[in-house]
Amino acid sequence: MEAKSFKADSVRTGTGSGPGKHLAEKKTMTNPTTVIEIYPDTTEVNDYYLWSIFNFVYLNFCCLGFIALAYSLKVRDKKLLNDLNGAVEDAKTARLFNITSSALAAFCLVLIFIFLRYPLNDY
Repeated sequence: MEAKSFKADSVRTGTGSGPGKHLAEKKTMTNPTTVIEIYPDTTEVNDYYLWSIFNFVYLNFCCLGFIALAYSLKVRDKKLLNDLNGAVEDAKTARLFNITSSALAAFCLVLIFIFLRYPLNDY
């Protein structure tokens, strides 16, 4: 069998010489047969779930840990529904409540240790 060489082969690979050399860089797809749906990547949204659990169980200052836990669960639900904007907003709110709960609980613990070390009857 003879190997037939077509002009189109030399144009596609760029091995040919002459005026077809510049056509090798131009590739277009006119009729795609496969459609790929790309969903937003929701794995990058942090839900602060473990931090919320810790604040709820140990540092539940004025129920802020419970509120943070509720927002963390909302983030997980919105990630499953591919609602990226809603998940990001609820993640910011959960982080805010977690920071507030942790800071206030740490401040109260520091005050308790100070009052245990130096009782008020010494003043």
